[in-house]
Formats: sequence, structure tokens, C-alpha cells
Amino acid sequence: MSDFILPDIGEGIVECELVKWLVSEGDVIEEDQPVAEVMTDKALVEIPAPYKGRVTRLYYKEGDIAKVHAPLFELVDESEGAGQATAPTSPEPANSEPANEASAESATRPAPDDGTTEDFILPDIGEGIVECEVVEWRVAEGDEIEEDQPVVDVMTDKAMVEITAPKAGRVTKLYHQQQAMARVHAPLFAFIPRDREEPDEPKAKAEPAAQLATATASPVATASRQRVPASPAVRRLVREHELNLADIPGSGKDGRVLKADVLAHLEDGSKPAQAPAVADDTQAATTGGARRQAAPEQEVRVEPIRGMKAAMVKSMVKSATTIPHFIYSEDIDVTDLLKLREQLKPEAEARGSRLTLMPLFMKAIALAVQEYPVLNSQLNDDVTEIHYLSQCNIGMAVDGKAGLMVPNIKGVESLSLLGIADEVARLTEAARSGRVSQEDLKGGTITISNIGALGGTYAAPIINAPEVAIVALGRTQKLPRFDANGQVVERAIMTVSWAGDHRIIDGGTIARFCNRWKGYLESPQTMLLHMG
Repeated sequence: MSDFILPDIGEGIVECELVKWLVSEGDVIEEDQPVAEVMTDKALVEIPAPYKGRVTRLYYKEGDIAKVHAPLFELVDESEGAGQATAPTSPEPANSEPANEASAESATRPAPDDGTTEDFILPDIGEGIVECEVVEWRVAEGDEIEEDQPVVDVMTDKAMVEITAPKAGRVTKLYHQQQAMARVHAPLFAFIPRDREEPDEPKAKAEPAAQLATATASPVATASRQRVPASPAVRRLVREHELNLADIPGSGKDGRVLKADVLAHLEDGSKPAQAPAVADDTQAATTGGARRQAAPEQEVRVEPIRGMKAAMVKSMVKSATTIPHFIYSEDIDVTDLLKLREQLKPEAEARGSRLTLMPLFMKAIALAVQEYPVLNSQLNDDVTEIHYLSQCNIGMAVDGKAGLMVPNIKGVESLSLLGIADEVARLTEAARSGRVSQEDLKGGTITISNIGALGGTYAAPIINAPEVAIVALGRTQKLPRFDANGQVVERAIMTVSWAGDHRIIDGGTIARFCNRWKGYLESPQTMLLHMG
């Protein structure tokens, strides 16, 4: 018998979250068989078994934080465990009380020999990530699940992750409520694999105990078997109005209840209640007055800052308080750039690419950086050295499902416009769904924030450390300008706002850099002269 010590799973990582147990206590496992999935702040890591044996103890529950170089689970060598496994079986006929106690215990925690119920251990879902928020359960206790069926959505400080079922079976217990924090390498939910439900007699014997456990632990499990799909915000709205989600017809995909469905249900429900009130104006006035008086007494809704929001809090506070920002704004005439895009758009679409202005902005930055490399540099921790980076990895801020994310496109200077366009489309879709890989989030050297997509014009963006510059693109406006002949003409004008790290970037440098970048954008054909 020996403890499995959690090894080093990443440089500088001292703890991780137990996302999912892939085995249960009492299971016999093979060498190199996946035992648990743990999540660091970088990646999801699968922990294999060191040798063949029987798992006798799991030291963490799913959602707990496990320490590196500390015991993760207890494993008995198969030859050693065989003797221990048969020992408890011989005294059973001699004493009935221990057998009854074991039966009662198995209602909440199945015996190792039975092995009917398995705990799903929350696996590693990111390097250095030790916990995540349970955003939405896709199933309820008692539901039948299929292999690889989505079971729950969890959110880390990096991205939204969809947890799927390891095998077909029936869910018996959900260990966490929605919006609760789950630990990596701790149980997330319990289920009975379908291939273990075949014997009729054992199932019949276990049925009273299972019913007792269900009645005690989850009295509403039967009612919730027909789970109605809805987002956490919609469920919160339903709770606030004391409604039953099952009574509201959903107009979304697969019967999903939307916010509009809840509001429509409230309006429909209020009509019968107002029918007698039409005949009695005094009662309606009294009811309305009572509602107005009760409004100030409503509780304040408290929402914890978790996941991507928590990560943004830390990084933005650190950047804003440690980096002296220098803001520089400029107007850019993108009339010719828009015309060029329209000319190239049909050919790009024929190739299967969607050409927006973003690839052109990125390519122009990569070209301008070659003349002003300090914009594509980083400072060391002691602020004693400037590290000029060989690649221009341009990040783009995306307001995604899991929060603000900044994936970056690697080596923009060496990519074609179509290559950049394909990367922009891929990363935008991934960020909006909250499923960006860790590799796409690491290694950025300079960032673009397109606030103009939401209608903004000017901004004072905060640098995405350890980068030293960021630009915010405002919306494009049709504005009057004078041409070479002094005539007023309509031009497409975009306002951009640069923020530079004033420790190494002065006003003159960022102005000259912006002028070079602006020249490429206002005369996009000149970029052809400098493309490698």
C-alpha cells in the first residue's frame, strides 16, 4: 500500500484543482490508466496510474485544491490488495450487524466490491487552474446520459469549458450547485455506468436503499428529471418571480427557455390576475402601492467575481498601477482601405475566408513595428532590460461568453492577409464561445481592441502586460474633409487611441510609429513595397 504523490505538472505550479476522478475507491486500475484530471492555471492535465493495483482511498473530492508533492490517492498493489479484498468477506455470515452497517453505508458510498456508482473527477482544465465555477448543469439527478454527452459547463479564469460524460449511465448525484466553485481532482458528479445496471437481483436489493438516499439527499430529483434548458440568468429571473421553469414554454433551441419567454409568461400570468381588478380600481391602486413600497426592501443581489472576471481584475489592476500609461489619439482616413477591402473580398470569399479590416490593421502594425521595434518589446521584471521580440504576435480583445479574452495571432509579419483573416475568424469564434486554447492566449506582444464595433470613438485602453503598447480602434464615421483642391468631400474617418508604456516609449516615438502605421492604412498599396 502506498500513496501516489502528485508530481510536478508545470513550471512554478504548486497546486491544482481536482477536476474529475476517473476512478472510484475500490476500483482496480492498470498501469498508465488515467486516474484523475487536474487543472492548473495553464492547462488540463491527466494523471496516470504508476502501476497496476486497487484504489483504496481518494484524498480529495472533485473541486478540491490538491498540492504538488502531496498524496493524491492511495493505491494497493494487486497482490497486496487481493488478500485484503477477500478478508472482509469471511466474517460476514458470523455477524449480521456489520453486514447491515455496510449495507447502510453503501447507500451513500458504494462498497468497493460493488462498484456500481462512480464519481466523475474533475480533470485538469488548464495549467495552474485549481478551481472553476459551475456555470450550468446540462443534466439533473436521475437523468440518463450517453458517452461524450455534455454534462456541465464550468468557467475558469481563462475560458468556458464543457465537461462531457466519460461513459453512458445514470446520474445519481450532483456534488455542486450552479455558481458554486468546483475543485480540480475532486468529484463533480456521481453516476452508475450503464454496463453495471444489467443484473436484476442486485439492482432490486439496492433499490430501497437508493430510494432512501434519494429521498433524503435530493427530494426534488424526481421532479427535476425532465430538466428544462435555461441559462443561469433566466433561472435567477424565474426564482425572483417565484415561478416554475417547467410551466414556461421555451422558444429557444431544444425547448430552451429564454428571458423573453419568462417576460411573456409574466405578462400572460398577470392578465387573469388583473381581470377582477378591472372592476375594482381601489384594489388595483392598493396592489400597485404595495408593490411600490415593497421594492426598496428587496435584497441586493450579490455576485462573486470569479473566472475570467477575477483574472481581469488582477491583470488590469496590476497594469494600471505599475505601468505609466501614455495616451495618443489620431484620426485615420480609411476610405481607400475600405475600397481595397471591397475589391479583395470576393476573391477571399471564393477561397473560404472572411476578409475584414482587422487583418489589414494587423499587417500594417507588423510592418510599422519593423521600423519601431520598441513597440513590440517587453521589460524584464527588474525594469533593467528591454527585450526586443523577434515575432509580432498581435492580440485582439474579444468580448466572449466567458468574459474579455485576448487571443493572439502568432507571427503576423510572416502571414498573408488571407492567413491572418483565417486566424482572426478562428480565434474570434473560439473566444466568443469561451473555448480558446492556452497556446492562443500566451505569447502576445501587442494588442488591438476594437471598441468601434460597439460604437465607441475614443478610449484610454489599459496595456495588456507584459506588452508595452495597445491600440483601441474607434468606429468609422463619414465626415467632411477638404481634398487637394480645397473642396469638401465625404471621407471615412476612424479615430484610434494608442496607450504606451511611458517607461520606455516616449511621445515622439509613439507619434512617429502611429504616423507610419497611418500611412500604410491611408495608402494601403504601399504595404506591398514592404511585405517580406
